[in-house]
Amino acid sequence: MKSIEGLRLDGERALYGESSLSVKGCRFEGEADGESALKECKDIEVESSYFDLRYPFWHDKGVRISGCEMTESCRAALWYSQDVVLVDTQMHGVKALRECKDVTVHGCDIRSTEFGWSVRGLHMENTRAEGEYFLLRAERIFLKGVTFTGKYSFQYVKGAVIDGCEMNTKDAFWHAENVTVTDSVLKGEYLGWYSKNLTLVRCKISGTQPLCYCENLRLIDCEMENTDLAFEMSDVRARIVSHVNSIKNPRRGKITVPSVGNIVMDEKWAKGRIVSLK
Repeated sequence: MKSIEGLRLDGERALYGESSLSVKGCRFEGEADGESALKECKDIEVESSYFDLRYPFWHDKGVRISGCEMTESCRAALWYSQDVVLVDTQMHGVKALRECKDVTVHGCDIRSTEFGWSVRGLHMENTRAEGEYFLLRAERIFLKGVTFTGKYSFQYVKGAVIDGCEMNTKDAFWHAENVTVTDSVLKGEYLGWYSKNLTLVRCKISGTQPLCYCENLRLIDCEMENTDLAFEMSDVRARIVSHVNSIKNPRRGKITVPSVGNIVMDEKWAKGRIVSLK
């Protein structure tokens, strides 16, 4: 493997098309303001390097990035690439990851709007993320120990497993399909509307009007805090272990709850059963 170390690179396509390359301690910045530094590369390792220029990793295959910093100026850092591993790296530019395949993210700090759009095959652990429209239309997702803050997350995702995460969000999981969330905290308004096959296990849910217009929704031993007008128009099977402020017009299924403040059943089509233990 060829190696370069300690260079400052600012030219257009500075390392275009390289293969079997190790990059260490380099800085991609400067007056030339060049784009696409590592475009169309194969089997590259990048360590402890600084990226302040746009579009560095496009159409790459086999990328290992560790201990790097991608600034706000490093827009759209990884697009159309596959077999990507990111470890202990800051990703602070907008649209940092899109249309990539088979990506592993571990111990990273992400501050990026429109992160992860249409990614297929994402494994993310022990990572902090912040932004809007997080993982829009992504598929085959596994998240563990992830803390996320921002609006409009997980919309239109397909095939996700989320474990031990904390999400402070809004309009999350809209139109999501085949998603299981376990032992997680979900804070925010209008959770899970229009989802299909959404399963929540031992989760703590808070926020107004959650889980409406859902198809085949399941809740197992979940807490619901300050939630009102829940389950409207949903096909739901739920076992809830805390008080719920109000439930409105579940379409079908059964909801078991210790206590509920108010039950609204004022539509003929609302056939869901609500079993209150008090």
